[in-house]
Amino acid sequence: MKLPASLASEYPFEPKRFQLSNHHSLSYVDEGEDKGIPTLFLHGNPTWSFFYRKAILAWKDHGRCIAPDHLGCGLSDKPNSSRFSYQLQDHASNIRELVDSLGIQELNLVVHDWGGAIGLTAFSSAPERIKKIILLNTAAFPSTDVPNRILFCRLPIIGEFFVRALNGFARPATWMASANGMSDVAKKGFLFPYRNWADRVAIWNFVRDIPYERNHVSRATLESTANKLHAFNSTPTIACWGMRDFCFHGEFLKEWQDRWPSMETYRFEQAGHYLLEDCFEEVRSKMEPFLFGD
Repeated sequence: MKLPASLASEYPFEPKRFQLSNHHSLSYVDEGEDKGIPTLFLHGNPTWSFFYRKAILAWKDHGRCIAPDHLGCGLSDKPNSSRFSYQLQDHASNIRELVDSLGIQELNLVVHDWGGAIGLTAFSSAPERIKKIILLNTAAFPSTDVPNRILFCRLPIIGEFFVRALNGFARPATWMASANGMSDVAKKGFLFPYRNWADRVAIWNFVRDIPYERNHVSRATLESTANKLHAFNSTPTIACWGMRDFCFHGEFLKEWQDRWPSMETYRFEQAGHYLLEDCFEEVRSKMEPFLFGD
């Protein structure tokens, strides 16, 4: 899948590709000066590395910026569910495999939405490799606080039809996840990789993989990650939080504060879930000195 010329100025990168051991390929942006500690940006659902385009452009002169598209997302391969599980552990394994292939031993971690669970699962057994963490409206612990509109999307048959045939998850996100509204080109960018039933395979499977039930297949993985979060207690961490997020709302932020009391918190009262769309410069003013300051 190739990005159209109409989006080239918004996403002016030439993504690289990495073939995983499962024979599927990840697309990833790898930009910037190879100096200092590289930063790994992990997106959630239903976004892709496009979510971090402004951050990469702003910071590639400060250091190396790496932003993969999870399998099934963005410009990565989109295997059907019979060829890839789309479960938390497998996404996390893909990230570890990519990072290891690049020979990166230490990194900073920026995570949004599902990126938090994936990234912290990926490095839960090697916390010493993570030098700094930035949380952006995310979670890495189980919760039953899931909006009804998202629970609806998990329903058998009707939920899949709504998400994959009607684009009833990614398209509404372009206005529901932004408190201030997005430009037309930004909307086109977020939606470009998800144009048909086959393209939306990961969107549906991410929703299905929410470990809402106690016997859910990914519940044990997420509980294990949550139980290991204490290993990051001494890792410098900040949270930048859009307070008008209907999904990862303020209660999730409070849970992070309880788990990591030394974490610095910045609340953006007029921003929603896509806070990098709603107030990038304000968020940048907190993230940039944290990542690249002395």
